[in-house]
Amino acid sequence: MTPLASLWLPILLAAVGVFLASSVLHMFTGWHKSDYLKVPNEDRVMDTLRPLAIPPGDYMMPRPGSTEEMRSPAFVEKFKKGPVMMFTVMPGGSMAMGKNLAQWFVFSVVVGIFAGYVAAHALPPGAGPRGIVRMVGVTAFLGYTLALWPMSIWYRRSWITTIKGTVDGLVYALLTAGVFAWLWPH
Repeated sequence: MTPLASLWLPILLAAVGVFLASSVLHMFTGWHKSDYLKVPNEDRVMDTLRPLAIPPGDYMMPRPGSTEEMRSPAFVEKFKKGPVMMFTVMPGGSMAMGKNLAQWFVFSVVVGIFAGYVAAHALPPGAGPRGIVRMVGVTAFLGYTLALWPMSIWYRRSWITTIKGTVDGLVYALLTAGVFAWLWPH
């Protein structure tokens, strides 16, 4: 067993590497450009919704108030008539991403901590790179990707977006595993 505290440097450097890799994937390639479609008649839709002052949050439309209402002919008809949506309303104003980027970095540190924790309990100091890459890589891959899949299963998020996010997660996991293999204590 390897003390988790001895893995602070690979945890931190892996998070920095993932942060930089994700920045490259999202800002300098067209890889995620098609993740979200543009709403037809965007200006008209925005002008129609703006006066409603919908507070930030996650919404479903139509949304039944109960199981009984969901089975009612009126609700079934409303659902058939559409539109049917699940959407997130974000606060307007600034497009600053500082808070999001900070949260992403903290998330990457947390994934590194869990990957390090699993590997530290399975591998001794001086372990070979193959075992380190396997343990850290699989754990990091799970942390970066598995939560994406239920969004496509239950909320009908585009499968291609989920698959691209999974490929991103594989890149992040391999990067994390490489950093841990490089800096594993001897």
